[in-house]
Amino acid sequence: MAQGITHILEEWRSLEEEYQQLQDTHRTYLQKLDEVSTLQKKCSFSISHQRKRLHEMTHLVKKCSKETSEADARTMDELKEKIKMLPSAFSDMEAFLPKKNGLYLNLVLGNVNVTLLSKQSKFAYKDEYEKFKLYLTVLLLLFSFICYFFVSYRFLDAILNFLLVWYYCTLTIRESILITNGSRIKGWWVVHHYISAFLSGVMLTWPDGKLYKTFRNQFLAYCLYQSFVQCLQCYYQSGCLYRLRALGERHNMDLTVEGFQSWMWKGLTFLLPFLFFGHFWQLFNSLSLFRMAQLPDCKEGQVLLCGLCFLILFMGNFVTTVAVLRQKVKSRNQKPKSV
Repeated sequence: MAQGITHILEEWRSLEEEYQQLQDTHRTYLQKLDEVSTLQKKCSFSISHQRKRLHEMTHLVKKCSKETSEADARTMDELKEKIKMLPSAFSDMEAFLPKKNGLYLNLVLGNVNVTLLSKQSKFAYKDEYEKFKLYLTVLLLLFSFICYFFVSYRFLDAILNFLLVWYYCTLTIRESILITNGSRIKGWWVVHHYISAFLSGVMLTWPDGKLYKTFRNQFLAYCLYQSFVQCLQCYYQSGCLYRLRALGERHNMDLTVEGFQSWMWKGLTFLLPFLFFGHFWQLFNSLSLFRMAQLPDCKEGQVLLCGLCFLILFMGNFVTTVAVLRQKVKSRNQKPKSV
C-alpha cells in the first residue's frame, strides 16, 4: 500500500476517534440539558409553593400579633423581618430560571425564552445595552448638531426621527429582556421610552409645511440638549454604579436611566439643574405646540399629539425626580434620629 494512502487512513482513524469522543460529549451534553430542565421545573414549583406558604404565614403572624404578650412581641418582630427578606431572595432565584415573557415581548418576539442562565451572560448583555445607549446617544447628538446648524432638509429630519423611533423601540425591547433577567429598572423610566418612541413616530409623519418649519429648530435644539445630558448621565451614572456595586450597595443588574435616582446622590447632584432645565424645556415645547394647534391654519393632527406627548413627559419626569429628591432628603433627615 502506498505511503500516501497509509497516511490518509491513519488520519481517518484519528478523525473517527475524535468523532466518537464528540458523540459521547454531545450525548452527555443532552443528558445534562435534560437534568437542568428538570431542576428548573423543580425550582420554579418550589418557589411557587414557598410563596404560597409565605402568604399563609404572613396572615398567621398578623393574627398572632394582636394577641401576643410583650415578651413574645420581640420574637414576632424578628419573624416579620425574616418574612420580609424572603420575597427578594425568591426574585434573585427566579432571575436564573426560565419565565414567561410579558405581553410586550410576546407581541414582538413571540413565546421565545429570553432568560439568560448565567451571571456572565447577564452582565455581558447589560454592558452591551449600556454601550448601545451611549453610542446611539453620541450619534443622535452629532446628527442633531448637523441638522440644526448646517443642513435644513426635511429628508434628513425624517432620517433623524426614524433613528429616534428605532432607538427608543430597541430600548424598550432590550429593557424588557433585562427586566426578565432580574434588572430592577421599572416605573416611569420604562414608560418614558414608550412615549418617546410614539412622539418620534408622530414627528416622523408630520408633513413639511409652515407649522413644521416653525417648530423644527426648537425641536432640534431640544434633541441636541437631551442627547448632551444623556451623555453626561451615561458617563457619571456608570461610574457611580461601578463604585456602589464594588461596595455591595447596588444590584449588579442595575442600569443607568434618563433621570435622577436615589443612588446618584453622592457626587452627582450637579446633574439636577441640567435635568430640571430639560424637564421645563419639555413643558415649553408642549405649550408652544398647544398655541400652534389653536392657529386657524393648523390642520395637522401631529401638532396636538406632539404637545400631549411633551406634556406627559414633563409631568412624569418632573414628578418622578421631585419624588426621588423628597425620599432622599427624608431618609437623610431620619438617619441622625435613629442614631
